[in-house]
Amino acid sequence: MTLTIGVDMGGTNMQAAVVDREGRVLARTRRDTPADDVEAAREVIVDVVCELARDHPVEAVGIGAAGFVDATRSTVLFAPNMAWRGEPLRTYVAAATGLPVVVENDANVAAWAEFRYGAARDADDSAIMVTIGTGIGGAIVFGGELIRGANGIAAELGHILAVSDGHPCGCGRNGCLEQYASGTALVRFAREGAKDDQAAAASLLELAGGEVDAITGPMVTSAAKAGDPVAREAFARVGYWLGLGLADLVHILDPQVLVVGGGVSEAGDLLLGPAREAYAQSFGARGRFPAAQIRPAEMLNSAGVIGAADLARLR
Repeated sequence: MTLTIGVDMGGTNMQAAVVDREGRVLARTRRDTPADDVEAAREVIVDVVCELARDHPVEAVGIGAAGFVDATRSTVLFAPNMAWRGEPLRTYVAAATGLPVVVENDANVAAWAEFRYGAARDADDSAIMVTIGTGIGGAIVFGGELIRGANGIAAELGHILAVSDGHPCGCGRNGCLEQYASGTALVRFAREGAKDDQAAAASLLELAGGEVDAITGPMVTSAAKAGDPVAREAFARVGYWLGLGLADLVHILDPQVLVVGGGVSEAGDLLLGPAREAYAQSFGARGRFPAAQIRPAEMLNSAGVIGAADLARLR
């Protein structure tokens, strides 16, 4: 039984696990991420790998990093929520642990887990995953392989254009899909709706202590599940833009499966219902032909460690 370690390194916390070739997690550990300290971030990875390797005969390590990773799967070029800039992570961790290491973008490892073991496991060729959180992440599997691009940073799906000269994006452009179909957009839409009609947003505002600017994503989800019309409209708007973005991807790549994951997707049909409706209505003549199903992610919080571990096995 080939065992590998998967590390899911986020800006706030990290988890690591021993995973077998069937995608089963045999052991797991967690740590806080010292995001502002380059050396400490390296050391916490080495620490968890050594901890897990003491009790399991592991053969390799895969690291999912929240940032741009180079095409050789070695260096974190830039991590927006961590201090890594040109960080040679593979070299360091391999030298410290004595194990082969691969480094991969976090969205890529999650998509790989869904392709191999989760919502897209019945796809023999292609799948696209979009993760809806504070921003939008994305990954593409085509021909049974992750599409990394010439420089290793392909599939930044959150930064395809949605609205010409639209809402400013943190990437420096205006009108990116991320500004209309993310958790950040959900909160913005909900706050706008609450300002416009406080009576309709009564239950949402109650959760926020009466303060529009105190509205958060979890509050919007809770209020929408309870029937708050402003919160539901915010989800409808996010779902609409998500559906249009997914349709554009189908026009370009024609995948077998579309997987939607991330924290906002846990709202289920509040998001996926309007997304599927906008998706189906946006095809025009293309709608006469088969198109990929939109499916919710299945691997949830285990996607990062399972995908990273499997990619290490297949290195």
